[in-house]
Amino acid sequence: MHRLIFVFALLFTPAVGHAATAIFAGGCFWCMEPPFDVLEGVSETTSGYTGGRTDNPTYEDVSYSDTGHREAVQVRYDPAKVSYAELLAVFWRNIDPFDDDGQFCDKGDSYRSAVFYANSDEQRLAEASKATHETHFGRAVVTELLPTRRFYPAEDYHQNYYLENPWRYKYYRYGCGRDRRLEAIWGGVGD
Repeated sequence: MHRLIFVFALLFTPAVGHAATAIFAGGCFWCMEPPFDVLEGVSETTSGYTGGRTDNPTYEDVSYSDTGHREAVQVRYDPAKVSYAELLAVFWRNIDPFDDDGQFCDKGDSYRSAVFYANSDEQRLAEASKATHETHFGRAVVTELLPTRRFYPAEDYHQNYYLENPWRYKYYRYGCGRDRRLEAIWGGVGD
């Protein structure tokens, strides 16, 4: 009996150190890296572009032409240390789920929020978390839930921008009103 339990546990326990990825679009990708970087179990965040039809897009392509891509962050994590549901909770608390025209001061399709799910489990969790927020707030959440598409890392100067350019990052974030709006939506709201 003990062998059967041991074999069952081996088959259904995530491998230690097994890396997974999640992709979220929450407006400016500079602002989406920090909340994930502080989570135990997250090994890396990468700013980039996804969801569109142009191969190897640049920042200029995504910002100034109709590529269909969104600024997004790819989160590499260990599911044994942090769950996809926990990543979703962090994502929601860092976006305005009611803005259909972008995020904060950044407007346009490339700044619209989205969860890019990789499989049916992620889709189910994303749908459930979205429904929970709609019920809690009593209004429609416009953040889209989309199947994962190819992710293109952004140019090097965008990676870890908040660490490499802390004063510029803080000025941008403050000027964009991101924290004020997040406080207005999420302040005092339980998960």
